[in-house]
Amino acid sequence: MTGWPLSALDLAALLVFLGCWTGYSAVVDRIPSIRSRSVIAAMDMHRRTWMRALLTRDNRISDTAIIGNLMASTSFLANTSIFILAGLVALLGAPDLGQRALSALPFAQPPATDFAWELRIILLIFIFVRAFFELTWALRQFNYCSIVVGGIGMGDGALPQADMAAEVANRAARHFNTGLRAYYFGLAALTWILHPVALILASLLVLRELHRREFRSVVREALTRG
Repeated sequence: MTGWPLSALDLAALLVFLGCWTGYSAVVDRIPSIRSRSVIAAMDMHRRTWMRALLTRDNRISDTAIIGNLMASTSFLANTSIFILAGLVALLGAPDLGQRALSALPFAQPPATDFAWELRIILLIFIFVRAFFELTWALRQFNYCSIVVGGIGMGDGALPQADMAAEVANRAARHFNTGLRAYYFGLAALTWILHPVALILASLLVLRELHRREFRSVVREALTRG
């Protein structure tokens, strides 16, 4: 097709990237037998244990401090995604400047046309918009969790409240993990500006690292033993 901005290698790299991102999320998050072996599932159980432990103590200052720490880290990443988006929008309006900077790098193959450059930046914008929405929703759910924790009573009679708080915290953690995963794949997508082969390699590397950290890490083994 005349004027088509993407080469066959670009298309292959984009398909590999999308396959790694969406495929990994679909398998890990949607298949219970696989998800149950992840560090995320292990932490779900620990959060439930944490909330049930609230029923045995009256002083819960440490618990509110933990929730505050979770909200602070989530807020930091959400705010950072806004700054990243601002930089990407600026790059979208200056394709000539970006291409000149990339042409000075060895082994770099900068986009040949303005549309090809814009397509790469738009992909990054989409990724970090997704990260922003996931992280802000996680932040709101951690906020809901703090309110629920404030209403949990004492003793076994408040067990349903504790389990509800644990479910809210677990849902918040899942959205936080989805937003953080978008950051990882956003870094991989950044390499497409350099070369399509770099995008393929970076996508596979991110996929490997995510699998290793969520299923084969020392932390995961320690959490499952606990």
